[in-house]
Amino acid sequence: MSGHNKWAQIKHKKAITDSKKSKIFSKLVRFIAVEARLSGGKDSPGLRSAIEKAKKVNMPKDIIEKAVKKASEPGVSMETITYEAYGPGGVGIIIETLTDSKNRTAQDVKHILVKNGFALASIGSVVWSFVKEKTSEGLIWKPTTLVSASDEDLELLEKLVDDLEENDDVQDVYTNAE
Repeated sequence: MSGHNKWAQIKHKKAITDSKKSKIFSKLVRFIAVEARLSGGKDSPGLRSAIEKAKKVNMPKDIIEKAVKKASEPGVSMETITYEAYGPGGVGIIIETLTDSKNRTAQDVKHILVKNGFALASIGSVVWSFVKEKTSEGLIWKPTTLVSASDEDLELLEKLVDDLEENDDVQDVYTNAE
């Protein structure tokens, strides 16, 4: 009787949703930690927006409080780093990261790019085709020039972006593909 064991099916579905939730939570905890460190643990607009984002994805209150408390203590500092690369078909890629170890994150991003057949670009070589805009979600990169890519290139780009977003340090990935 194939598919008879309902618990096995539920267990597999739960594992998938839990892993997705875990990735989202870890990124938001890092974001909350940075905002809490910038505000010194006191209430600020940045910290409030970070907590609001966490509440939108149903993050438990105790996890949010732990992140704020931990970030308010002296110790490890988190910093944002932006990497640039050219993807399939000459598509520009901006990779925003939030990390406590620049060297580890740089090597991880390089490894993912090389694994997919690409490399990091020099500073400023991709950013010129984007502009940073303020939205309700914060500052985001909007492309000023779009690059048309073939279907094959778009599939490669989607795989590359998925690989990058699986990394815990990567916060956002922006492209200028049509």
